[in-house]
Amino acid sequence: MQVGTNQNIKPITTKINGDGNIEIGGCDLVSLAQKYETPLYVMDEETLRSVCRDYHKAFEACPEVTMLYASKALCTLATSKIIASEGFGFDVVSKGEIYTVFKSGADMSKVLFNGNNKSPDELMLALDLGVGRFSVDNFLEISLLNELAKSKNKRADILLRVTPGIECHTHKYIQTGHLDSKFGFDPTQVDEAVSLILEECPNLNLKGLHAHTGSQIFETRVYRDEVEILVREIARLNEKYSLNLDEINLGGGLGVKYIEADCPPSPYEFAQVVLPALASNCEKYGVSLSKVYIEPGRSIVSTAGVTLYTTGSSKRVPNGRKYVSVDGGMADNVRPSMYQAEYTAQIANKPDAETFEKVTIAGRFCESGDILINEIELPEIEEGDILCVYNTGAYNYSMASNYNRVEKPAMVLVNDAQSDVIIKRETLDDLISHDIIPDRLK
Repeated sequence: MQVGTNQNIKPITTKINGDGNIEIGGCDLVSLAQKYETPLYVMDEETLRSVCRDYHKAFEACPEVTMLYASKALCTLATSKIIASEGFGFDVVSKGEIYTVFKSGADMSKVLFNGNNKSPDELMLALDLGVGRFSVDNFLEISLLNELAKSKNKRADILLRVTPGIECHTHKYIQTGHLDSKFGFDPTQVDEAVSLILEECPNLNLKGLHAHTGSQIFETRVYRDEVEILVREIARLNEKYSLNLDEINLGGGLGVKYIEADCPPSPYEFAQVVLPALASNCEKYGVSLSKVYIEPGRSIVSTAGVTLYTTGSSKRVPNGRKYVSVDGGMADNVRPSMYQAEYTAQIANKPDAETFEKVTIAGRFCESGDILINEIELPEIEEGDILCVYNTGAYNYSMASNYNRVEKPAMVLVNDAQSDVIIKRETLDDLISHDIIPDRLK
């Protein structure tokens, strides 16, 4: 079985250079930290492109498959440009993601607008910019989108998002396919939704069904079950309502390797489950599909990204653990606090050290729970060392905040020994740029 890029902890260009430092994309990480300051997000272009190509190769036998990158994992102009150049469309969930993808030059007909509470302004922007599909999530949205499309003399192509009743083994906050979920129509509501669309919404064109089972998934069998549920439901709706629905969206959720114990499937293993399931179920239920959408997000960008920190103070608790603090933490990576996420890290300026100690990497923010990594074996750390935390390309920047009024980090793209800023580091003036003191307080 072919190994997938998402099955690496580190970017594929990672190596130790002649100066004894870690380099990625031909760029010395210590030099990057000195040039751009820390915390610093670093994205490796070669790794990003490699995983996109893994997906295309894995599914090349099925031309009906269309890849949509789930932008919520990381949405910037530069990364969107790269991902679009690799033949991907986009799954977007907000006005900001729609606008970013649009400004990157992406083909908006290959964009799907997803989400459980889309605002009128967001739907209007999506209609104005020619978004290709709307994943309709609830009864309010059905009526609202129809009304807005009518006001623009347009007909919106939609998928109906359903909850397939599948619980994958992942963190409960990122399970989305089980029945008790805020997303999508319960199976008992599907007929009511379809009837509403057909009878009262002439400006909506129902094309098929959409489901999503969750995130950081390691069990490919959930996709096999999902395929059967969606194809069977398409067949039922086509027969009952004399329709010709021919599109399904399987969502995404394929996992990545954060630590050695993680064993995520590759896109190739994913395809080996999905493609036979599509063929057998389409034959079984008499369904012909023109489009099968797949929405990888985390597995596209996570492995390509690392975060660099500078180490500061340290503290050993008597008869307890040793804490080493860094100049970032939960504001640039909330996942350990939110999901109990685990990470792998190295000291970029001494990767070949032979003696190690067990330490806990603490963030700089004023919360006891601001712990980036619990009890990791690292070389003896000195103030000013550069810590490289791997597999931070997904959700770290997109969930970043200004907690404690700290500026968000910069992001650089590295490739062929060249580094380019793709997100500027925030300044103190950026932090107060939207603050206003009322005249009565002056």
